[in-house]
Amino acid sequence: MKPAEMILEMFRLQQKLNDETNGKGWEKGYTKQGRIINWNRCIYMECAELIDSFNWKHWKDIDIAPDWDNITIELVDIWHFVMSLGLEFYYNEKLGTAEDIVKEISDSQYFDQFCLDPVKPDNDDAMLIVSVIEHFMKDALDAKPFYKLSDDFFETAIQCGVNIDTLYKYYVAKNVLNKFRQDNGYKEGTYQKVWNGKEDNVVLSEMLEKGPMGIEAIYVSLQTEYARLS
Repeated sequence: MKPAEMILEMFRLQQKLNDETNGKGWEKGYTKQGRIINWNRCIYMECAELIDSFNWKHWKDIDIAPDWDNITIELVDIWHFVMSLGLEFYYNEKLGTAEDIVKEISDSQYFDQFCLDPVKPDNDDAMLIVSVIEHFMKDALDAKPFYKLSDDFFETAIQCGVNIDTLYKYYVAKNVLNKFRQDNGYKEGTYQKVWNGKEDNVVLSEMLEKGPMGIEAIYVSLQTEYARLS
């Protein structure tokens, strides 16, 4: 699958997930329950969680390496919200369809590099990467437009050693997990996020490490693991 096709597929999946979770018409800024949607806030809060995957504290665990596996998961979470912001922006400005969004993204100054083989980051560069994330966070706080935040996302992902192939693999899987959460009481507060001592994100990552899995296979595997909760 070509990079542009991967991006388009992710946008289509995100539209479907948002329609199912928030209700049709969520692009107007409200969920079906009447809750205000603020994608910029979602982005900068997830950026804060991303920073916590780095060993930034000068007073604690100073020799621990960044949690690169969790960094990938956090980037995928941020991407959900960046895409949602793009879908909302294009809907309200009547700028076109998901195909038009993909065309704009493909023109990003960072997109070509994002489609190359990833460069594994050095642990010693952690604080430099954190500064890039903080710039991304500031742009989200300042409510910068979608095209600026998508640029910020690609730049941050590149710095973290994540490329289009990794993003697509983990996004599709996390999209399935998000649907599974909603189907099992996430919005109502009854969903259990920790599965026998492991967060569901970790369980998902361990599943992916075993080899390629389709959407249905991921969902069934999640059902099986969730049924084993003690």
